[in-house]
Amino acid sequence: MAAAKKAVLGPLVGAVDQGTSSTRFLVFNSKTAELLSHHQVELKQKFPKEGWVEQDPKEILQSVYECIERTCEKLSQLNIDISAIKAIGVSNQRETTVVWDKYTGEPLYNAVVWLDLRTQGTVETLSKRIPGNNNFVKSKTGLPLSTYFSAVKLHWILENVRKVKKAVEEERALFGTIDSWLIWSLTGGPNGGVHCTDVTNASRTMLFNIHSLEWDVELCEFFEIPMTILPNIRSSSEIYGLMKISHSLKAGALEGVPLSGCLGDQSAALVGQMCFQDGQAKNTYGTGCFLLCNTGQKCVFSDHGLLTTVAYKLGRDKPVCYALEGSVAIAGAVVRWLRDNLGILKSSEEIEKLANEVGTSYGCYFVPAFSGLYAPYWEPSARGIICGLTQFTNKQHIAFAALEAVCFQTREILDAMNKDCGIPLSHLQVDGGMTNNKILMQLQADILCIPVVKPSMPETTALGAAMAAGAAEGVGVWSLDPEDLSAVTMERFEPQINEEESEFRYATWKKAVQKSMGWATGQPSANGDPNIFCSVPLGFFIVTSMVMLIGARYISGVP
Repeated sequence: MAAAKKAVLGPLVGAVDQGTSSTRFLVFNSKTAELLSHHQVELKQKFPKEGWVEQDPKEILQSVYECIERTCEKLSQLNIDISAIKAIGVSNQRETTVVWDKYTGEPLYNAVVWLDLRTQGTVETLSKRIPGNNNFVKSKTGLPLSTYFSAVKLHWILENVRKVKKAVEEERALFGTIDSWLIWSLTGGPNGGVHCTDVTNASRTMLFNIHSLEWDVELCEFFEIPMTILPNIRSSSEIYGLMKISHSLKAGALEGVPLSGCLGDQSAALVGQMCFQDGQAKNTYGTGCFLLCNTGQKCVFSDHGLLTTVAYKLGRDKPVCYALEGSVAIAGAVVRWLRDNLGILKSSEEIEKLANEVGTSYGCYFVPAFSGLYAPYWEPSARGIICGLTQFTNKQHIAFAALEAVCFQTREILDAMNKDCGIPLSHLQVDGGMTNNKILMQLQADILCIPVVKPSMPETTALGAAMAAGAAEGVGVWSLDPEDLSAVTMERFEPQINEEESEFRYATWKKAVQKSMGWATGQPSANGDPNIFCSVPLGFFIVTSMVMLIGARYISGVP
């Protein structure tokens, strides 16, 4: 019997979406922006010492190969011709730091994740070397000196990992954020792999001058980073190299396909939400929560705790656009913590059901400052607390409080954004995995007192990377002209509580935030005494809450 004829859908574009919690590969129709198929693999995080967060770069790379392979298999089952994939884009967790051997392709240390806190001592030492009247780090990078960004992580690795220090001396070491590691590996690795990054990822390293769009000599000297290990800087939309993965049966069909789009995940979501005009903003709910507002070709500096960052540069000869960003460290990660650490959820999706059963936190407030507080406070001494507990409090109330915490944190960065921009947002465009939770979306509208608008296709991060790849010069299968962009259907959530109640709950949350500060009185040394951190409230809560939950289960007869 003759083989079934493969469906021809016009040019397709793939996107690797490499996040903190999972990796995905997605394939879109470039003419309609329709998502045709995808595959996802959840990733492990390592917590070797308190405050340390690491991932295995090889596991990340293997997850990319697996996702590409499985997606190609799914496309074949749908009778879609894989050879129609004309370009591939990459979107990635930002700031996470990798150092590897350019001759063997082997990582020289685990990836130090953006959430990692081990560098607080480094930050305190370096901050003393910045003149009070000349914060050249912030003026050149748009970023506060913080454990969050790559430069301090790389500085720590170079100081503390002998294997890396030796490789740098022998000129074998390469540094990159996750995008660089993936692009280098996917374009051949030790056999001609392309060592590059794009301007959005470079702008999160704290080594990049956001005005000149180049690595900055003064910054590299300040952080003691040899410039020879840094990747080449490219735009977010151009051909970096060609795919070389012929060892994979199905995905081997992608051999020679251009890798032509690269955006840090939050910039990719801004593009995917088509926020191309000044003042347009989006909020992404992933492991953390990130509100970005496009400020066009103007570099706007915040007076209210926000970051100035590169939004995108969609072509070598295209202008760079900037954004103001409010960064929240813990959003979806709090759900994973309730699931994996406390065991009160069997799956992440269960939180919506638990929260819906009570419809209130019953006066319980959760500040998930597991990695300190990011915007607008930038307070590394904060630690997670749950307060307002009574004997009546149960796991449903805690689940509801966790969702409320995500919404309150968004309210804080939205308030800062409105002050900096001068024109309050009339609605909030949202995306990311957590937006599938309708309780969360309604809570967000109630706490912001403005409508929340969600696209029916929530994979906007991957879509942004695909758009950048498809629009690249030499590919040209995706038009970014406003009249050519596909209309997106939206789901809208209107506020359902009065403003006075919303303001009261928000004011109580802010009291809880103040109580979370000042808990971490020291930082673990490289030798790793995990008791140096003082995380009393969260540790105390874990014990007392488990006793409370066991008691509640016993009383209610729940096994």
